[in-house]
Amino acid sequence: MSASLHRRRLLAAALALPALGSAGAAAPAWPVRPIRLFVVYPAGGVSDLMARALADPLAERLGVPVLVEHRPGAGGSVGIDLLARSAPDGHTLAFSAISPLTLSPLIERLGQADRLRSVDPVGSVMRTPVLVVATPAFQGAGFHDLLLQARAAPGALRWATSGVATTGHLVLAQVRALAGVEITHVPYQGGGPQLNDALGGQFEILSSNVAAQQLRYIEQGRLRALAVGSPTRLSALPNVPTLAELGFEPANRDSLFGIFAPPDTPRRIVRRINIEINRALAGAGLRERLLQSHNLPAPGSIDAFTNEIELDRQRNVALVERDPHAFD
Repeated sequence: MSASLHRRRLLAAALALPALGSAGAAAPAWPVRPIRLFVVYPAGGVSDLMARALADPLAERLGVPVLVEHRPGAGGSVGIDLLARSAPDGHTLAFSAISPLTLSPLIERLGQADRLRSVDPVGSVMRTPVLVVATPAFQGAGFHDLLLQARAAPGALRWATSGVATTGHLVLAQVRALAGVEITHVPYQGGGPQLNDALGGQFEILSSNVAAQQLRYIEQGRLRALAVGSPTRLSALPNVPTLAELGFEPANRDSLFGIFAPPDTPRRIVRRINIEINRALAGAGLRERLLQSHNLPAPGSIDAFTNEIELDRQRNVALVERDPHAFD
């Protein structure tokens, strides 16, 4: 090879370096500061406890603090809408049930997919059974007495939930529709506040996600379990039937919780968080904590979580189309 040809090749290679460096530039580092994790429900409920339990292993794996912040309101919709307006850089996430995406828009008369498009599903975390319990104000012995009282005095029976468009509200709506009874809905802003009023007998019936605190009150006789929304009976309450066993299969719902990110968050970041969620759920510490509180770990892919959300939305659309006033 001549010296001049060699020099020309070296010059061409040198001129190509900036282009190659630009095309192969490393993605921006992430995370570079603490991650904010919005819990879209008030403090003191099962979502608060489990979000904090998840935050610790995530912080350890990602190398930055994961700071839990409560952003409650409107059954979780306030926190989800705040997340939707956050910077899509992977430093702001939310822990929520899927109901603000699959049920709230229908009740609020939004477009069916409005809030579904506003955030990105990252990964499912847990399935939480729903407990239907009687407070000291309820004089019946079981679930069928609840129905008898509702038929005898339409609207007199008061049923509290943790908010409009929550899974507990969905259970109530299905029971009213299937039994053809009038029951007054008493919505709260979260599981913690409603539990305090339940102990004081401010209403007769309560539906909420199962948590250790509720189970302790049932064990102490301060609340009485009437039914559970779960595929099978709970080991802690072996004598309490599922809603399906009582003839209310469509009401036999649990709550699916997961992590969400703002729209347009880089896919590589969403994938990384999903991987770390699944690793955390596989760890003995978090898994045992979930199982001990009768929540089921729900690891899975981004696509599986997204498909589960869409399936739940379709079921809820069918309910509203069948009975437009189910949630009035």
